Amino acid sequence: MTEPFSVRITVRGYETDTQGHVNQSVYINYAEHARWSLLQAAGISQTGLMGQGVGPVALETTIRYKRELLAGDEIDVTCAFDWSDGRTFTVRQTISKTDGTIAAELTGVGGLLNLKERKLVANPQDYFKELSTDPSLFGL
Repeated sequence: MTEPFSVRITVRGYETDTQGHVNQSVYINYAEHARWSLLQAAGISQTGLMGQGVGPVALETTIRYKRELLAGDEIDVTCAFDWSDGRTFTVRQTISKTDGTIAAELTGVGGLLNLKERKLVANPQDYFKELSTDPSLFGL
């Protein structure tokens, strides 16, 4: 098993709430940033996806908060895809401090939307394989 894709982020002060810890909605932004960073690292751009007539969609997100994050904390956000034989895939993500302390675990269900038909495409992993210069980043 290879290590999942990871991106480092520094928590910014404006991302915190009145208690001084990261606001709950920011965790989703961190996860989204890591997913798009993975796509970019794999050679897939938004324009490339749109050129194929598809776009990624989030269908469900679950967040389990473990430890608080504070302004100035450096974090690593991982991203690993699990594929099925259907129209959806699962993305598992962990947000950890650089000392290894897990701050949050996110699980999302996503798909690729056919932008013309407005329906999920079958076997989205085929699109990722075709567009990617490094499908191994998706576990393909």
